[in-house]
Amino acid sequence: MVVILLVVAIVLMVAFILIVLFSKGKSSNAAEIKEIGSRVESTAKDEICRNRDEYAKNAGQNRTESAESFKIFQDTMLKRMGEIVQLQTTQSDGLRKQVTELTQSNEARLEKLRETINNQLKSIQDDNSKKLEEMRKTVDEKLHETLEKRLGESFKLVSDRLELVHKGLGEMQTLALGVGDLKKVLTNVKVRGIWGEAQLASLLEQYFSPEQYEKNVAVRKNSADRVEFAIKLPGKDTDSDKPVYLPIDAKFPQEDYTRLCEAQELANPALVEQCSKALELRIKSEARTIRDKYINPPVTTDFAIMFLPTESLYAEVLRRPGAVESIIKEFKVIVAGPTTCAALLSSLQVGFCTLAVEKRSAEIWKILGAVKTEFGKFGDLLDKTHKKMVEAGNVIEDAAKKSRTIEGKLRKVQELPAGEVGALLELDGDSAGEVADEGETGCGPF
Repeated sequence: MVVILLVVAIVLMVAFILIVLFSKGKSSNAAEIKEIGSRVESTAKDEICRNRDEYAKNAGQNRTESAESFKIFQDTMLKRMGEIVQLQTTQSDGLRKQVTELTQSNEARLEKLRETINNQLKSIQDDNSKKLEEMRKTVDEKLHETLEKRLGESFKLVSDRLELVHKGLGEMQTLALGVGDLKKVLTNVKVRGIWGEAQLASLLEQYFSPEQYEKNVAVRKNSADRVEFAIKLPGKDTDSDKPVYLPIDAKFPQEDYTRLCEAQELANPALVEQCSKALELRIKSEARTIRDKYINPPVTTDFAIMFLPTESLYAEVLRRPGAVESIIKEFKVIVAGPTTCAALLSSLQVGFCTLAVEKRSAEIWKILGAVKTEFGKFGDLLDKTHKKMVEAGNVIEDAAKKSRTIEGKLRKVQELPAGEVGALLELDGDSAGEVADEGETGCGPF
């Protein structure tokens, strides 16, 4: 490091000399510059040699001092470590002695504590055993009593439930017999038709009066086909009594519906689709029959209603995509279940009520016109009556004035006995008595 500093100082010195020489001008010759550089170089070499020797001497002294210091430090550390080891040995002996004493003391205390705990545990066990025995006896008694009570109630409840189940089984058997009988009955096509017809008749009775529909109506001349029910709609000529019929026929294709239900229970999609398609074809066939037999405009409407007696059958028909729409478009037949048919009948009933109100409103308007005319005449008659009553009132008022005048004139006249009055005026006995009674209230004789 010292060498580097010297080199830097020499370089700076040379640079300074060169600057000084350069400032004196260019007249100086090269020999002087070379001589000055030689002197500077010699001086620098001498200074470097002297510094090197001094640095080597200092380095030797430093190494000697460092070795002596390290030896002193090593001896001090060894001595200190020996003292520490001796101190640790002394402390470990004391600690070992204390640990031994503490261990012995703890063992004695633990022994005493163990004996105390054992005595207390034994006492607690004895006490617990007595209490548990008492509790067991109490629990056994309560449990036995409660168990007997609960078992009695449970057996009674079970007995009642079994009795109800037995009764329900009897009812179920009766119901099963009834269902079997109903199934046997519904296997007959004629009986099924009668059942659907009866259900449709019940709906019509709920919404219409007997004059608003007919049974077994022949809608075609010289034809034996008769529609089950036909609702009477007003004709084009409102003044005519000839109605237009709306045919309603009940259909119940049970065989196709039963096969579809059995296929659904078997969970066979192919069979379900086949049976559903067969049911759709059957419904379309029945719609074609209704169109050909019962739709005959202008005697009937240009459409008819097919009534299906059960909602489940109607739902299966609705489940077929586009089936109901195609039946309406192709055959002019509306398929309706019990709920839908009830809604249609209710709408028709509202229409009938509206039509009746319209007819009645025209009649009421005519009656009001006649009443208006007669009421005008009645007003004239009231005016005449009022005039007559005013004239009669005036006459009665004049008569009252005259009667008061006569009474004033007759006040001094002596009244006669009743018998004489009757004989004189030729009155009967009752009239004479009344006159006598009236005379008692008079003034009497002078």
